[in-house]
Amino acid sequence: MPQHVPSPLRTGHPWVPQSLPALPPQPRRIVFLAHRDLDNPAAGGSELLVDRLAEGLTALGHQVTLICGGPAAFRDYRVVSAGGEFGHYLRARSAFARQVGETDLLVEVCNGMPYLAPLWHRGPTLCLVNHVHSDLWKMRFGGPLLPAARIGRRLEQWALTGAQHRSLLVAVSPSTAHALRAIGVSRDRIRVVHNGVEEPGPRAERSPEPLFVAVGRLVEYKRIDLLLRLWERVRPVTGGRLVIVGDGPERDRLTQLAGPGVEFTGHVSEAEKHRLLCAAWLLLHPSAVEGWGLVVTEAATRETPTVAFDVPGLRDSVVDGETGVLAHGESSFAAAWCTLALSGRRREVMGKAARDRAARYRWHRTVRQFRAVAAEAVRGFAP
Repeated sequence: MPQHVPSPLRTGHPWVPQSLPALPPQPRRIVFLAHRDLDNPAAGGSELLVDRLAEGLTALGHQVTLICGGPAAFRDYRVVSAGGEFGHYLRARSAFARQVGETDLLVEVCNGMPYLAPLWHRGPTLCLVNHVHSDLWKMRFGGPLLPAARIGRRLEQWALTGAQHRSLLVAVSPSTAHALRAIGVSRDRIRVVHNGVEEPGPRAERSPEPLFVAVGRLVEYKRIDLLLRLWERVRPVTGGRLVIVGDGPERDRLTQLAGPGVEFTGHVSEAEKHRLLCAAWLLLHPSAVEGWGLVVTEAATRETPTVAFDVPGLRDSVVDGETGVLAHGESSFAAAWCTLALSGRRREVMGKAARDRAARYRWHRTVRQFRAVAAEAVRGFAP
């Protein structure tokens, strides 16, 4: 919505320019298309990002609607469930027409499976990308389902390079921006908007005994099975406990692989996650790829450094040797884990550096950055 000049600054005054620069119009009615609502048991970092954007935009006076699949909860902004986990992709267009109608900006959250919104929506469209799945398709659909993985990969790439060829794309990290460029998205259509993090509450006590924590959805690409194998090499050196926070389709298999000292908590409350991240000596993140790795920043606000692999997303959220360690292989991951576990002073220095860096990432900044890109998307739209 256009911004108006306050009444004291009327043109005609000798000290006021006769033509004031126009401020960019802000889209008042914004609709997000996303796979899940934050209330979904399978929700993760992508859902948290959309929720914080929707909440922040609502607080700034925008009318925000989220159309998603599966269960949805009541929020300060409107949430519409368009069907089941996969069926809603087919019903998203009709749900949009039936439940929303007129809108100033449609934001498609592309997490692998696309909605192809620019093909059926005539207004401005913005695409939000956490990460390009590429080889993750093979991890999810391997063996006899490999043809499905090939189809998924090609569909995702065509959606991002073809269907979205006139839209701006928001990447959550430089790694995601690089992956988009690698599949053919031109640099001038990509904008980077980093994830934020909540202001942490009062710190809980650090565990007096070695405590290592991994947090995330238990799916293939998070590679918790690899972490369990490495724990068998690390545990004789460090002792202590390894706590796995989260749930997902891999949980039963992982539980069977787990050795002594491993605990699976399932989903936990935000208060319990805060306590565990404060108590942990290290956050362990063995994922094969991330958009950003939101839990890394969450741990950093609690002065807890991270050991991760040097992979897309995590190489953006972890500063190697400063806020944590980026390993280049399984042996170096285990070595970094042991080294930091045995050096309280080094963990403390890294934890403080991680806290200081995390202070640069807050949700209100994320919302402001995204809002600027939203205005740019509307301003540059040509019917």
